Amino acid sequence: MKATLPSNDSSMFNTSFQQSSAWLAKALEADLTHFWMKGIKAVLSLLIVTILVGLSGGVLRIFLNLEALFTEPLEQVFRQLIVDTLIILAIVEVFKTTVTYFSEGRVKVTFIVDTILVVMLTEIISKWFSEAHLEQWMILGGILMVLAIIRVVAVQWSPTRGENTPEWTPTPKTH
Repeated sequence: MKATLPSNDSSMFNTSFQQSSAWLAKALEADLTHFWMKGIKAVLSLLIVTILVGLSGGVLRIFLNLEALFTEPLEQVFRQLIVDTLIILAIVEVFKTTVTYFSEGRVKVTFIVDTILVVMLTEIISKWFSEAHLEQWMILGGILMVLAIIRVVAVQWSPTRGENTPEWTPTPKTH
């Protein structure tokens, strides 16, 4: 015995299928940019809060480590203070990059390079205190030179810089 669907059930199935496929087609054609931007802003807001908490904790840790001034050699305490401060400054650069992306919708290469430069300076200072080998100095110097070139190129050919706008304006000489 063969079961057949009554004609009204079949048409109800077709209508339901057409409605779902129409909804799916509309969803696929929809501009999801607004949803994307809301999602990015939500995630970046969490990142900004996380960075701020991390910065606050780092500064508090540096402050609490000042008790070592009375128990350890000054040179060692100051080394640690310099390195910790430079790391905090690197986090500030990451914060600037995040806030700029949040407000402008793009990442500035100069901020990224500045962050890397601060981290590299932290590394150089730690190598300086640990009396690194010549090869390590040459590698760090090469990386710094490349970063400096990237920084200059990023500023020189920035998309926000006007075509005929000079980087600096010379001050007129007065006699």
